[in-house]
Amino acid sequence: MCTLQIINHHKLEILQKGHAGSLIVILTGMGCSFDEWHEVTNELSRTNQILMFHRLGLGRSELGDEVRNTYATVKDLFELLNSLKVKKPIYIVAHSYGGLCAQHFAKVHPERVAGMVLVDSTSVDLKDLDELDLPTINKETDETWINKCLEYASKDREQLTSIIQPFLLEKHKQFPASVQRRLLEFQTTPSLYEAMASEIKNWKKDASIIKRLKGFPNVPLVVIGRDKEYTIISETEVGIPKWESKKFEEKWEELIGQQATLSTKGELRFAKGSGHSIFLDRPDIVIDSIQKVIGE
Repeated sequence: MCTLQIINHHKLEILQKGHAGSLIVILTGMGCSFDEWHEVTNELSRTNQILMFHRLGLGRSELGDEVRNTYATVKDLFELLNSLKVKKPIYIVAHSYGGLCAQHFAKVHPERVAGMVLVDSTSVDLKDLDELDLPTINKETDETWINKCLEYASKDREQLTSIIQPFLLEKHKQFPASVQRRLLEFQTTPSLYEAMASEIKNWKKDASIIKRLKGFPNVPLVVIGRDKEYTIISETEVGIPKWESKKFEEKWEELIGQQATLSTKGELRFAKGSGHSIFLDRPDIVIDSIQKVIGE
C-alpha cells in the first residue's frame, strides 16, 4: 500500500506490505524507485512486514529546500520509524547509494538495527574508484552527472518524456500494469534529478564522515556483490575497454569485500550472472540472504 505521510515537515511517499513478522526496511539506490523491488517484496511480505520510502524528491515525495545527503535519509528514516511507533530493532536491506545511507544509520542508531543486507552497496571508500587511471570511465565525472541532472531538473514532465524516452526493462514488464505505470512516471519527475544532483554533490563527503564514525552494530550482516565477469562483458558491449572495466571491477569487488568486515557476523556473497541491480537479476539470492539474516 502506497501512502503519503508528513515526516520532518515534508510529504514522504511510503510503501508498506505484509502484516506480521519481522520489519524489513529497504533503502533503494540513487534515482531508483521502490517499485523495482516488487518481486522481492511480494515474496518477503508473505511472512514479514516491508517498509520502503522514496527519499525527498523521488516519486511523490516532496523535495523541499534541505540538502540531500545520507544524514538527511538517516533523519527521515528515524522519524518515520517513530511515526509508525516501531519499537523493535529493524532489518535493513540497502542497495547501492542506499547502502551508504544504511551504514550511516547503523552507526548513528546502532540500537535500532537487528541485522543488515548490503546489496552491491556504495563503499565509504568510493573515492578510491576515482583514483584509478581509466580514461574512458573517468570521462563520466561527478560534475558531469550533476550538470546533466540539473539540466533535466529544469525541464517539465513533458519535456523530460521527450528527452529521456522512459522505458521498462524486461524484468519490469513482468510486474503488474499499475507498477509499470508508476515506474515510467517515476523517470519523468523533474525533482528526481534535482535530488540526485544534491546526493551526488555530497556523497564523497558523506562517505568520509561515515568512515570516521564508530559504532557499527555487531549484528548479522550479509554483503552481496555483483558478478565481476558478467559485468565486464556487459560493459565491453557498450564500448568500455575491457582492461578498464576489469581494473574497475577488481577494485569494486575489493571494496564490497571490505564491507563484510563491518560486523564479526558478516558474510560475503557474490551473485553469479548479475550486474549492479541484483534484486532484479538474482532476486533469489537477495531473498535468501534476508531470510538468513532474520533467521540468525
